[in-house]
Amino acid sequence: MKRIKLFAPIVSFILAFFLSYNVNAASGAPCGNYLSEDGLTEGQCETAEVDPYDLSSLQRGAQIYMNYCLGCHSLKFARYKRVSEDLEIPLDMFQENLIFGDQKLGDLISIGMDSKESKAWFGNSPPDLTLEAGLRGPDWIYTYLKSFYIDDSRPLGVNNKVYKNVGMPHALIEMQGEQFSVCKQIPEIAANGGIKQDPLTGQQLTMEKCGFLEVKEGTGTQSAEEFDQSMKDLTNFLAYMTDPMKRERETIGVYVLLYLFIFTILSYLLYIEFKKDLH
Repeated sequence: MKRIKLFAPIVSFILAFFLSYNVNAASGAPCGNYLSEDGLTEGQCETAEVDPYDLSSLQRGAQIYMNYCLGCHSLKFARYKRVSEDLEIPLDMFQENLIFGDQKLGDLISIGMDSKESKAWFGNSPPDLTLEAGLRGPDWIYTYLKSFYIDDSRPLGVNNKVYKNVGMPHALIEMQGEQFSVCKQIPEIAANGGIKQDPLTGQQLTMEKCGFLEVKEGTGTQSAEEFDQSMKDLTNFLAYMTDPMKRERETIGVYVLLYLFIFTILSYLLYIEFKKDLH
């Protein structure tokens, strides 16, 4: 019983440490009216699969953000220099290619847009995105970025399946192309979860369902696979911005666990020696 009491705290700590690795991946807001490719599930986000150790992905994500997003969305809790160092981008290369205007490496990543004017243009001022991945979750951001579609009834000409009546233009339409909400025939599902069949012919019954997203071919600079990867890179970068110390924290955590493991063994051996003296 004494041995169990001795090891219980360290075992609990180890379990808590490893179970916390994927907390962000499991959390996040539901994805509105977003339909899966088969049309069977609605409101479920796609998985972003963020990886803070994939520097190539983070570098590509930073490039996309600085070129397409920074005009409206600041990262005011981060500095250019810190991002450059964390992503292992040479300072001179970062300054030349990813900093626009007269801002310096030591400056916070801010924007020149006036908040009052932006509110008049979009209905609300574009939010700062430094902590957005922590608020929404990476999966929500990834699905949102892919879900813009042409909607002529909206003031800016686009809408979003994840965030209905969004007041944001589709800044990445050049890459993705013109995407539309379309209707498709899908299998009709029976009460038992199977697919309904015609009792006479045995053929599967179908029904029309609307809300699928389809990109008009030849309107974007990237293929569907390339755009998906670009959005994963951008999401990965935003997840890094929310928790820039994650890699260092996890590395330190491993050393702490090793220390505690060794300390526990030594403590137990010392306990055995004390027990001998007591008897």
